[in-house]
Amino acid sequence: MNVIPGDIPGLLILEPKVHGDSRGFFMELWHQRRYAEAGMNVSFVQDNVSLSRRGILRGLHFQNPTPQGKLVQVLQGEVFDVAVDIRRSSPTFGRWQGVTLSAENKRQFFVPEGFAHGFLVTSETALFYYKCTEFYLPANELALRWDDPALGIAWPNRTPLISDRDAKAPCLQDLPAEKLFA
Repeated sequence: MNVIPGDIPGLLILEPKVHGDSRGFFMELWHQRRYAEAGMNVSFVQDNVSLSRRGILRGLHFQNPTPQGKLVQVLQGEVFDVAVDIRRSSPTFGRWQGVTLSAENKRQFFVPEGFAHGFLVTSETALFYYKCTEFYLPANELALRWDDPALGIAWPNRTPLISDRDAKAPCLQDLPAEKLFA
């Protein structure tokens, strides 16, 4: 497995080893010992899958006080995946990193606790898979505005389809400090 440190400390781009031949391919999506050796000494408690069509943007989401780390991957299609550092004491607070994830490149993106996360579907459809380090608790879910001008995220589509909730999400400067991570 090839491990590429992200532009922001804590973020990791992982390229699993793919064993392929004329019949297709095989790869491990998760192997606790190998991923711990790569710097991901985490426990996952929940796996999720979502299916979305082109132009759908989901995010930017996070949970607090029960933060989730996420290992994300696209099983079919392609997305532009984004993590935003919302750790108040971090020297990279408010910075973001985007990564193209696709069924073709088979890359994974590890987004640790303390980040808001979202993705935009750039293919016809995308089957998005993610492992979470904490259970989803709707009462603790928060959102950050996807097009916050202070963040300046270079989304490949500036007119995505978003949920009403995401459309009403506050900008980073408008989120109360206690909603962010220390």
